Amino acid sequence: MQEEVENRSVNLAITTTKLTARAICSGIRKYLQHCGKVKARKAADKAAKKAAPIHGKQTVKQLIRQNQGVSSVDIAKSGIRDFERIAKRYGVDFAVTKDKSVQPPRYTVFFKAKDADALTSVHKAYSAKIMKKRSRPSVLAQLQKFKALAVGVPRKVREKIQERGR
Repeated sequence: MQEEVENRSVNLAITTTKLTARAICSGIRKYLQHCGKVKARKAADKAAKKAAPIHGKQTVKQLIRQNQGVSSVDIAKSGIRDFERIAKRYGVDFAVTKDKSVQPPRYTVFFKAKDADALTSVHKAYSAKIMKKRSRPSVLAQLQKFKALAVGVPRKVREKIQERGR
């Protein structure tokens, strides 16, 4: 049973009252026509897929090939993922490039959209997200602050607080 699945087999059904060489030839001809149609359909699907415009993340060459203006923004390595999420949300095409000549490496994002509003929305949303991250206090800084406060509390008071908590 498994050998049948693994091996390709051709089933050709010909209904005739008398099996002649002409009937066999016509059956084979019909089969070859069918194979040609399947091959042509696959080739057409491939060509359509190749001709379809690419959306989302792509190379700079593919992005410039489209007939729209390109905008760019410099971002940090940690912000690439955030930008990708926002760009996908607004349906913007973009390409990320890395400039290795600067230390640390600098990332530039080229992006374009059909609407100028989408570009401004992506830029505003990304800027807002970066500003929100910068304004957030550092967890390590807060931990150091609380350590310093704990050291400053006298030992007897600490022991009383622990006893009350039990």
